[in-house]
Amino acid sequence: MDLYSDEYFMNEALKEASIAYDKDEVPIGAVIVHNNRIIARAHNLTESLNDVTAHAEMQAFTAAENYLGGKYLHDCILYVTLEPCVMCAGASYWSQISKIVYGASDQKRGFSNINQKIIHPKTEVISGILENDCSNLLIDFFKKKR
Repeated sequence: MDLYSDEYFMNEALKEASIAYDKDEVPIGAVIVHNNRIIARAHNLTESLNDVTAHAEMQAFTAAENYLGGKYLHDCILYVTLEPCVMCAGASYWSQISKIVYGASDQKRGFSNINQKIIHPKTEVISGILENDCSNLLIDFFKKKR
């Protein structure tokens, strides 16, 4: 696998999703990359923190903004295993992140099903990177819950 490829960084997001899985959190992981370097890693913490807003993306945005010392994520890429929801897409808008790369689509709660204008007009979006791996982790998690 090519270092600095979308697949490489999505695999890093999948590692975060696996951590969430092991914590009995919905297994979604995210990393934020700046200049080919991971500056933030996060996974869902909604159960652990008892906070419905503690999505992987929200945790990653905060960590990246703290790392960079500002509220804007220009020249940064978010890699996330599941398509962002409306809340996370809205946060990405305000952060002005340059690019979002996600693995699995979310047919129920994904931003693209509701309103694609939630994403900043300058933000590039790429979907389907390691989609099967990302989907299978979620499918396995919810099979065990039922």
